[in-house]
Amino acid sequence: MNQRVPIHAVALVGAAIMSVAVAAFAQTPSLISLEAQKRIIDSPGVPLLGATSPDVVVVEYFDFNCPFCRKLAPSIRALLKTDPKVAVVYKDWPIFGGVSVYAARCALAAQWQGKYEKAHDALISAPRLSQNDQVDETLLHAGIDIGRIHRDLQQHGAEIEALLTRNSSEARALGIRGTPGILVARQTISNIGDLADLQAAVSNARITHP
Repeated sequence: MNQRVPIHAVALVGAAIMSVAVAAFAQTPSLISLEAQKRIIDSPGVPLLGATSPDVVVVEYFDFNCPFCRKLAPSIRALLKTDPKVAVVYKDWPIFGGVSVYAARCALAAQWQGKYEKAHDALISAPRLSQNDQVDETLLHAGIDIGRIHRDLQQHGAEIEALLTRNSSEARALGIRGTPGILVARQTISNIGDLADLQAAVSNARITHP
């Protein structure tokens, strides 16, 4: 069951969204505090997917044009299907340039239609996004109202930008240097490549820091 959490504007200033591609899986694993974990997963601005009362929450900082994120996406969906006690939070972190930023904004705008997950899955599964029109076409084919997307981009632009800024600030504070950036419970994990890696990280989280 999905738990829908409304977009929440966060007043963070002075943090810029990186606009260049960076190497994936470069972060050094570290354990964060319970307080830091709570700040990250509280009111994330997008649906909490999976368990309504999870024992492990997996957070992914991702870019729709990141090839590693695209490769990992089916494994994350499989994890949700096979583990009823896991929840996943997607954190849009568009670091691959302008089209990635536009795609992230549109996906977040789909929240006002209750279709963030549908937008996310459509865009992460599409061919590499090279034009804004391609983003619109992908969302349209997924059954999302593009006209409303554009209206919500205008009406809720400040909230969307605040959320992207928050995500960027979180990722950098965690020491994540590339996408996908994965936080499993309180542990940043590098070199997550498939379902087996995710399952191992979740199992370890249940043992070491429940």
